[in-house]
Amino acid sequence: MNGSQQIPLILASGSPRRRELLEQIDFEFEVIVSRVNEDFSINLPPSEFARYYARAKALKVARSRPDHLVIGADTIVVLDGDILGKPKNKTGSLQMLKRLSGRSHKVITGLSLQGINQGISETFHTETLVSFKKLTKADISYYINRYQPFDKAGSYGIQDWFAVCVEKIDGCFYNVMGFPLSAFYKRFKAINKNWVWKNI
Repeated sequence: MNGSQQIPLILASGSPRRRELLEQIDFEFEVIVSRVNEDFSINLPPSEFARYYARAKALKVARSRPDHLVIGADTIVVLDGDILGKPKNKTGSLQMLKRLSGRSHKVITGLSLQGINQGISETFHTETLVSFKKLTKADISYYINRYQPFDKAGSYGIQDWFAVCVEKIDGCFYNVMGFPLSAFYKRFKAINKNWVWKNI
């Protein structure tokens, strides 16, 4: 990152997209997947839900690596106030894409930055409005069969073939991929500037 000294960083996510985005901005980091199961029945507004699980994921790893800054992330799709997570199977994927067809929805990513030895605890979220064109049965069938989007919130990836089904977005494109780069980088720079190196 810009040739300056970078604090020790861990991405607490197994998402290949988040890993690629951090690599895209020349970050060095470890990946330690945080195994936190999300309970979609908890009574939280969508933005708080995303922040809650981003923080839980980051803290789970940070407690075992207190000398690092740990990034936790949680991305959800919200339609009519309902949180759409990752579909469990082909049927779930079909149902989600039918609901999203021809409509606009929110993509919310919660991010949490936790550095226990440094006393750092920041959790925030970013929202993007995404509008789909009307999807045909052929569109949906092709996409599910070809891409099997069962690891993606809302059952689609804006960075793959499904991009042709997106009419417009209002907000951060990378947020829809699961990692709002600009919002993250702004906060990271401030943390990196104030990091106390003698405590590592």
